[in-house]
Amino acid sequence: MAKNTIKVRAKIKGGKCVVKTLIKHPMETGLRKDKKTGKKIPAHFIKEVVCEHNGEKVCVANWGVAISKNPYLSFRFSGANKGDTIKIAWTDNKGDSDSIEATVS
Repeated sequence: MAKNTIKVRAKIKGGKCVVKTLIKHPMETGLRKDKKTGKKIPAHFIKEVVCEHNGEKVCVANWGVAISKNPYLSFRFSGANKGDTIKIAWTDNKGDSDSIEATVS
């Protein structure tokens, strides 16, 4: 399991919760070649990101090789209050994963 790869902020704005995340990940397509060896760099990308509010899924993103390195994800949803818990978790094609919890402010 990867550690400390996710930064998240969740704030109430205009009656909705705005969640902004930044995930540190190489997001390799499997099509690039190493400049020194000429061999292809193996694919390594996030397959799924799950976002939960107080244990209930509010956003599920299924990603692939077309997502850039260190991806940014932002979304809004209704029904959150200050002090609620937001959990963000990802899993990649190599079985690595990470998750983080944050408090809505």
